[in-house]
Amino acid sequence: MIARAIATAYFSAPQNIPSIRRNIPSPFNKSASCMATTAHSTSDLLFEAARQTVDKYVQNGMVVGLGAGRASGLAIQYLGKRLKEGALKDIVGIPSSIFSASEAAKAGVPLNQYQEDLQIDFAFDDADIIEEGTLNAIIGRRKLEGGESFIEEKSIAKVAGKLAFIVSEEQYTRDLDGSIPVLVNSSNWMETAEEIDDLFLGDAEVWRRPATGHAGPLGGDFPMVTKEGHHILDVIFTSPILDLGQVAESLDKIDGVVNHGIVFSIPCSAIIASKDGVLIVDKNSSIVSY
Repeated sequence: MIARAIATAYFSAPQNIPSIRRNIPSPFNKSASCMATTAHSTSDLLFEAARQTVDKYVQNGMVVGLGAGRASGLAIQYLGKRLKEGALKDIVGIPSSIFSASEAAKAGVPLNQYQEDLQIDFAFDDADIIEEGTLNAIIGRRKLEGGESFIEEKSIAKVAGKLAFIVSEEQYTRDLDGSIPVLVNSSNWMETAEEIDDLFLGDAEVWRRPATGHAGPLGGDFPMVTKEGHHILDVIFTSPILDLGQVAESLDKIDGVVNHGIVFSIPCSAIIASKDGVLIVDKNSSIVSY
């Protein structure tokens, strides 16, 4: 129970969260020879995936949702380059975070603010992890800036006419583990945390995210408060997450939960930076390799 955890001294976040390997075919050739002959850095691979995302999906006159994270930053930089070259015109970017707004401003991408009734033609984003097959994803594990949350990031992903997650090969997997961020009402956060703890009893620990300092059940002396006034609970799974969609549906039923970092049941593509080349996967077609 979280109440018992809170009563103890603060302790560091669990390391080496266990995962399991399941006998599910993978699209990747992970032979030793392939791995040994690879000379590309992760940044090079992500940039190629980001470049192909822009070239494949972004067209003149589009309203484009700009994701948050390393790969999205590379895509924003490349989008700005294409605009300066005149290869793309009349693009409007909708930033999902302080980071994406800053990167777009530096790259020269025209911006507009997100509004609920805004039509977004295409959006790209990072994912902390994306599930093979379902393409369900987790976002929001990153350090948030300036009291922001992932509400707009997730809202943009849901309303976009087309969505693409840009990920590394290691982030596209059947072996789901780690944390799921959950936004909760600040007034009764402890009761909500207790209910989440009971829901995943034995499989996860529930900590309130701190703005600064050490993490712990209470979130330290300075818990993070989002611009909407919510707290963030990190549900840290110590057992493999077997059904991400079911976890999302269970969290949605808990009073006090405002939102969570699971993006599921949304048509999307995974743009995967693989050592074998850029792979594009969606729910309606086979893998496309470049």
